Amino acid sequence: MSVVPSRPVLSLVALAAASVALAAAYEEARPFKASEILKPAQIKGPHYEVAADVPTTGFFHEFKLTTDYGPLAVEGRGPLLGRIHEVGAIAKLDEVSKGEVFMKAAGTSLINTGKGVAAAVKDPEATAKGVGQGVKRFGTNLGRKAKRTTDKAVDSATSKDEGAKTEASTSTTDKAAQGAETVAHSVLGVNSSSRKWAQKVGVDPYTTNPVLRKALVDLGRIDAAGGLAAKIAVPVPPVVSSTAKVGNLVWSADPEAVLKANEKAMTEMGVGADVVKQLYVAKGFTLTLHTRLVSALRAVNAKGCADYVATAAESDNEREALFFVQGAEMLQMLHAKSPVVAVLPDSRAMVAKTKDGTAVVLLPMDYIRWTEFTEKAVGEIAGRAKAELGAAKLELRTTAAVSPAAKKELAARAFTVTESLPYSQEVMQARAAGQGK
Repeated sequence: MSVVPSRPVLSLVALAAASVALAAAYEEARPFKASEILKPAQIKGPHYEVAADVPTTGFFHEFKLTTDYGPLAVEGRGPLLGRIHEVGAIAKLDEVSKGEVFMKAAGTSLINTGKGVAAAVKDPEATAKGVGQGVKRFGTNLGRKAKRTTDKAVDSATSKDEGAKTEASTSTTDKAAQGAETVAHSVLGVNSSSRKWAQKVGVDPYTTNPVLRKALVDLGRIDAAGGLAAKIAVPVPPVVSSTAKVGNLVWSADPEAVLKANEKAMTEMGVGADVVKQLYVAKGFTLTLHTRLVSALRAVNAKGCADYVATAAESDNEREALFFVQGAEMLQMLHAKSPVVAVLPDSRAMVAKTKDGTAVVLLPMDYIRWTEFTEKAVGEIAGRAKAELGAAKLELRTTAAVSPAAKKELAARAFTVTESLPYSQEVMQARAAGQGK
């Protein structure tokens, strides 16, 4: 005689089956080929080559490059494009250091060894390994920020930075070129001549690439009067990985003037003095990233932007800092087309409410697959956007490619998805080349 299960039992069985089915829908990490992600010219150039296999264990592709100046490991397609551009800039500066005009002016100083820029750095291969080395999977928390640092701790960190700055300023150029970890450290050794040379080759004067930084600092020291930059033509497009306004500012203005302008902009947004200090000492933030973040948020100046500064100030490496900067730049681009009225506070993911009541999630990533973490993050963002921003519609805009499974699950949760948007760097490059607005 068969026994017919009761309805409660059937319900439990159904729920368990649904749970198993949902768990089965989660996606494992998948490998990529560089040819799937990059254009041929981005895979191999005169001075570099990207490895064919590209692991993608988190939200960002993990690239390995072989370059004339040592191996590089870079997390994220956006940073990769920046490093590739920097390799070309180093090669151009290498040529400059061997040229007749420079050799005559430099005499026996530093770079004019006949071996070029790379030779000016002790063990350039070992030095270059530090650029992007130790790839860290980012994205373990897209929700609320961590507990804010106390004023006392920030003051202590600021004091230590100021002491380090005094010590480092009297040290060798080699020490100054180790790579910036904070705004305070990123300005070391970079004078107006260094910034002019950075502008000539279209790179960030406060770059964390130690080989390029070494070249810029040394060129600036030799060309202290600024005369050589005007005499030597360097045929490299003037592209910097930020807006033209920010690029021109960091190239032309004194660091102190840039910092004062940034502080003024943050104060006008309602950012507290403690957060201003915290951002100043946040690891991963160079002066350029600091300026890009502040400039983008100030252009929007919607409710919640000040809180986003506090969240960004918790970055402990350049990969995280860049995520917040690019999120802010995506916000600025969205605001130019669809006015933003509010930003979700206490959130690492940038979530903006537009005038029509849509909550737009802006994620500068490479690849989004459906995982338990993705499901949890999406659920939290959707719930908070509706409850705290009063959003009537949900939208996800991302630079990432979104897997078919993730798109299906996002659609089931009422998200409209726009994927594979260009990174802000690519937008600026297209504008500089006259290919877009």
